[in-house]
Amino acid sequence: MIPEHSNVNILHIDSSTSGADSVSRAVTRAVIDKLTADNPDASVTYRDLGTEPLAHLNPVITGAIRTPEEHQTDDMKAAAAPERAILDEFLAADTIVIGVPMYNFAIPSNLKSWIDRLGVPRTTFRYTENGPEGLAGGRRVIFAIAAGGPYEPGSQPLSLIEDFLTTMFGFIGITDMTFVRATGVGMTGPEGAIDKAKEDIAKL
Repeated sequence: MIPEHSNVNILHIDSSTSGADSVSRAVTRAVIDKLTADNPDASVTYRDLGTEPLAHLNPVITGAIRTPEEHQTDDMKAAAAPERAILDEFLAADTIVIGVPMYNFAIPSNLKSWIDRLGVPRTTFRYTENGPEGLAGGRRVIFAIAAGGPYEPGSQPLSLIEDFLTTMFGFIGITDMTFVRATGVGMTGPEGAIDKAKEDIAKL
């Protein structure tokens, strides 16, 4: 469930590069429609990584993300503000809906670049004497998976993607994760895959 309070914030992330033909975009839109119908006062922030990809990490960006401000170089400080804005956008959300198309048995590189900005020491996780501790819990993440093959949950290569996402978001403290799957697109066509996903969306 979305947290029951008056200011529900939803972050909607698309990463497909297929434009209007994208199945994952159709599925994330259906998820957003369901969530906003159930929560009419919800606010939705949208980020399209497919049309506006983030730069891959480099030494300056990594330094801006991970180096405490008092130890940053001037280049790092200049890069820090937009990087912090991406993280703040994530942290402001109660529910995050993420479109995850399978590209060559992996997630899109533009989505990986966004996820790389979420693992920030002392902000979304920290190391303790008992091991790592996630600090970004209390949020719900809904992954909209789209794949051409008729993959079943737990089977390869679908599990490669889902295990990575579960591990990464679990590492930063998120335990409430749901996968909505539109698979078999290459065999049944997009309509059948989307219709099957919508059956699962209706149960959210």
